[in-house]
Amino acid sequence: MLLEDLGLVGNCRFAALVDRRGAVVWCCLPRFDSEPVFARLHDDRDGGELLVGPAGGEVGAQRYVGDTNVLETTFRTAEGAWRVIDFAPRFFLYGRRFRPTQLVRILEPLEGAPRVQVRCEPRLGWSKASPRAVHGSGHVTFEGFASALDLATDIPLTNLDGRGFLLTGRRHLVLSWGTVVDEDLAPLCQRFMAETVAYWLTWVKRCKIPPLYQREVIRSALALKLHCFDDTGAVVASPTTSIPASPGVRPRDLRHCRLKDAPSAIRALHSLGHFEEREDYIRFLLDVAGSSPTLDLGPWVQVDGSSCPDERVLDGWPGFGGDSSVLVGSPSKRQPSEVLGSLVLAVAPAFFDVRFEAKQSRAVLDLMERLARRAIGVEASGDAPIELRTLDNLMSWAAADRMASVAARHRRALAPELEAEAGRIRDRILSRAWSPALGSFTSTFGGEELDSSLLRMAALRFLPPDHPRLTGTIARIRQELACAGVRDVLRLVEALAATGDVAGARAAMDRACSALSPLGLASEAVLPSTSRMRGNFPHSASHAALINAAFAASPTWAEVA
Repeated sequence: MLLEDLGLVGNCRFAALVDRRGAVVWCCLPRFDSEPVFARLHDDRDGGELLVGPAGGEVGAQRYVGDTNVLETTFRTAEGAWRVIDFAPRFFLYGRRFRPTQLVRILEPLEGAPRVQVRCEPRLGWSKASPRAVHGSGHVTFEGFASALDLATDIPLTNLDGRGFLLTGRRHLVLSWGTVVDEDLAPLCQRFMAETVAYWLTWVKRCKIPPLYQREVIRSALALKLHCFDDTGAVVASPTTSIPASPGVRPRDLRHCRLKDAPSAIRALHSLGHFEEREDYIRFLLDVAGSSPTLDLGPWVQVDGSSCPDERVLDGWPGFGGDSSVLVGSPSKRQPSEVLGSLVLAVAPAFFDVRFEAKQSRAVLDLMERLARRAIGVEASGDAPIELRTLDNLMSWAAADRMASVAARHRRALAPELEAEAGRIRDRILSRAWSPALGSFTSTFGGEELDSSLLRMAALRFLPPDHPRLTGTIARIRQELACAGVRDVLRLVEALAATGDVAGARAAMDRACSALSPLGLASEAVLPSTSRMRGNFPHSASHAALINAAFAASPTWAEVA
């Protein structure tokens, strides 16, 4: 199975991956971090899937229906042509968001007399046990789940076992969690599709886009939106777990909210002009921070804001490609400076936007001050790693610097102290992370290694854009990025653009765009040796980084129009 061959559908409550055979190979219900109902992604034989494909097993061609998250897979066989349209309903009904936990699949003949097969084989989560199927009138209920899992269809139930049958007209399937559809499926599915298509087209029309890389930005915006969990405002790192970023690397469960990714996602949503998503995410971050009296925050939280369960390895799962472990939960490793600094960076812009006045309360200011002080004091508290990472110190500096700016506007007496702290940390980085021999900053104090995290100095405005230490670091890392991942290249795009190398930024941007899937989706990583996608897929941080890089590398509209 190739990640490049998977399409994503969802409605900001759950997500599903559909392959070119027409099979749902991954879907967790009722929310992103629930146990999987279909998990062929991690077990080709026993993981379970919902297949709607040609009777002969042929693969189709996928595309999205315009600027939407409605997926279309078209099959052309010797018998004829047909397509399956997949989507999760999302639109406004009676003035409120309507996003039921439902997956709609529409089979539509195009020419000839195609033969198709339908097979629904759900699994009871990680146990891989098969639920008991109870046949009703036009639907099948699968028992054993926490809520009812029901498949309503106008296909004869005897044809749901994978046997081939002639597709003579439009047919429909609706997979529902917690409800049973008792309406006439044909008009219901057509109405849901029309409303869902209209919703996504309207949402995209409200996006701000740059003059360049418009198609890539639009698809990344749609993908990023599908990683948003409406109920709380959280943004999950990925809908999947345990796809290794490279051979031999321990996989991770990314079906949670990674707090360190928040500044990039917030910035992308701001660039796109989507205020509500940004407001919801900031509220979620403040709720997470406010619920921890000691601010002892790990890098991951669940979509409801609670702590992630400890990481564990599941027995009996061969994993993606049959050669990796399947993990759930998150490691208990703490990264306090990076997490705390990220929270300050993510929330600080709200204090310069009058539309966030309700968030600019004394209580929120107190919380922001505590976050900044905690980030600044990490080293003194003994939480800093023995081998001091430059990134930890950079994020401590960013917390002090941004909170000083907030204080200058909202709590003036505090500003001088924070400015002094930012200067102290900045001097420490300049003296201990700089290598004259390399002509570059290094990843650790006194070390010799480099990594792409140092490129964040440009976007964070740690040094002036023409400072020789900044340009030297960018040049040095650029030499070593020949085999880097997508996000590394996107960080390079922003760094080059920030220092005035627009041509270099656009060349790097073209390279990053070439690593997207045929549908425009981004993975966690790309293997240099094969150019194949690896890592959890899709990856919200990669899409946010692409949006930010595209705006950085593109001219403004005033320059082109």
